[in-house]
Amino acid sequence: MADLFSPVKYLKGVGEKRAELYAKLGIYTIYDLLWHIPRGYVDYSSPVKISQAENDLRTAVEGVVKKKFPEATANGIKLYKVLASDGENDFKVVFFNNRYAYDALGEGKSYIFYGKVSGNLLSKEIISPTFIPAEQREKLVPVYPLTAGLSEGIIRLNIKSALSCLDGMYDYLPKEVQSENLLCTLSYAFENIHFPEDERALSLAKKRLSFDELFILQIGMLFLKRKNRSRTGFKMQRLEIDEFFDSIPFELTGAQKRAINEAVSDMCSEIPMNRLLQGDVGSGKTAVAAAICYFAHKNGCQSALMAPTEILAAQHFNTLRSFLEPLGVNVCLLTGSVSQKEKEKIKKLISQGDFSVAVGTQALIQNSVEFKNLGLVIADEQHRFGVMQRASLSGKGKSPHRLVISATPIPRTLGLIVYGDLDISILDELPKGRFPVETYAVMGKLRERAFGFVKKQLSEGRQAYVVCPMIEENELTEGLKAAKSYAEEIKKIFSGFEVGLLHGKMKPSEKEKIMSDFKEGRIRLLVSTTVIEVGVDVPNANIMLIENADRFGLSQLHQLRGRVGRGSHKSYCVLLTDNLSAEARERLKIIASTSDGFEIAKQDMKLRGCGDFFGERQHGLPLLKIAELDSEMLSQARNSAIKTIKSDPELLKHPKLKAEAERLFKKAGEDIFN
Repeated sequence: MADLFSPVKYLKGVGEKRAELYAKLGIYTIYDLLWHIPRGYVDYSSPVKISQAENDLRTAVEGVVKKKFPEATANGIKLYKVLASDGENDFKVVFFNNRYAYDALGEGKSYIFYGKVSGNLLSKEIISPTFIPAEQREKLVPVYPLTAGLSEGIIRLNIKSALSCLDGMYDYLPKEVQSENLLCTLSYAFENIHFPEDERALSLAKKRLSFDELFILQIGMLFLKRKNRSRTGFKMQRLEIDEFFDSIPFELTGAQKRAINEAVSDMCSEIPMNRLLQGDVGSGKTAVAAAICYFAHKNGCQSALMAPTEILAAQHFNTLRSFLEPLGVNVCLLTGSVSQKEKEKIKKLISQGDFSVAVGTQALIQNSVEFKNLGLVIADEQHRFGVMQRASLSGKGKSPHRLVISATPIPRTLGLIVYGDLDISILDELPKGRFPVETYAVMGKLRERAFGFVKKQLSEGRQAYVVCPMIEENELTEGLKAAKSYAEEIKKIFSGFEVGLLHGKMKPSEKEKIMSDFKEGRIRLLVSTTVIEVGVDVPNANIMLIENADRFGLSQLHQLRGRVGRGSHKSYCVLLTDNLSAEARERLKIIASTSDGFEIAKQDMKLRGCGDFFGERQHGLPLLKIAELDSEMLSQARNSAIKTIKSDPELLKHPKLKAEAERLFKKAGEDIFN
């Protein structure tokens, strides 16, 4: 029998070809297959009569197979039809290109079918349903994420085989952790997450596997924190930087001063700073970064700030230069669109130490870039960088101090746990003169009135953004406003004003030209995708109009809203949608009712769950398959992880747990034990 950690191809019923399909789902071993968590369950326990089934809704209907019709072909598609009866009415069951399902049905036998119903009172049919024998009606049947070539039936069959490879004694969780948190065994959890005996068994399975993910996440974070703190960095001298505070044209908030002091204290320690600076939109994170760059400069060290896009890098360059060059600090910008001749010149001056602060994109981590004395590394919008990219930048110096910046607020208690390897500074105050942006959710029928409001603001000399979720229309984006075609519409509506278009597929030089024209006022209305989500700062722009607003996450809407409200004029955010669903209305009501990014993030996580909240953009963290960021369970998992590491610092007594943590973090590109 195949070992639990053998390649999935060795599992009975899989083989080479099917293993290639599983690889598309991130499944490489038999153990990975056990962690292929169902996305939901079908309850076959209460089927209805076909006459009671509503069209276009997925419904469970019980019926006896009366007749199986011969295979037919239409437009190259093979059709398999079955006539069934629920005792009162006949109905048809239709499968497309699925001989396997058709063959599994036996005439005279009773089944419960679950699928979308269509037709009329005289003739109804269920399209491509799943089904089980009627005697199994009490069972909850799993529904899995799929890929072409892998059906629900095949995955269920393969998972049943995988469960037979699970040794009932195999469990990586320390016994005391299991008993303290009232958790079931791992084998029970896997069996009942896939094929639950009942709702209670499913609940126990979910609790165990959710806890495991959070517990192992914390184990890994604790190792990362220790690893990051075991190296000697640049120990700096506590020099005063009053001249920096005196030279900037505004007064820092208490939160900014506190964050600067926390960073400076870290940098004066023998242990390298490893700190997260988290702040809401407009809270002044760049000013904090500038202050500690100046502190590093006074200590004879260079600083590097890496941003995920050229637009954001250019924004940081301009801001840092305005703060630091009057104080004698030379700042440079290194991005992919800089000419080769200019790049070589900049690289030479960086290597000689002539530039104290280098701002750039991933161009900063190229092998040809060398620093003379890199003591501080800053990664902005850190979730957009992979772990290896951040490590590559740190590798340009001898264990430099590290600051990572995030404008995606999450509640502090969760932040302490999710960013467990980092110390955290939070900017929870807005600078003086910044006012909340008035936000309105508007149904599509009022679009003309919204446009009229924008025109009025433009005629008074202001500028505006219009954001769309897509670049080009296609059959998958029907109903979404695509930026290219929408920009053409907008040009006609706003014929008296210059309209520009900005999106992620443009060349860097094109983006730079559009943004420059917008900043200088040559473009009055900018139609854009979410490429302007972070970093763009145009004080004269006071309106953000977002089309198909229901398609964005709440935190993303909040980020977009943060692009306005940066000048002295009253600012507005208009959320347009044609989606009248209760969920859409609830989400837009939340964003319109508060400007507190932390509260919005909390609501966003409630609505979308942890995995979707961070999504695949949260590089460097293992992607959670089942756990939610429930603060109570997170705290329990963290406390258990701290106790475990305290009693067994190298996990020598728990080799299975160590292997599990290593496996999980390696999938995210992080080696926590080396």
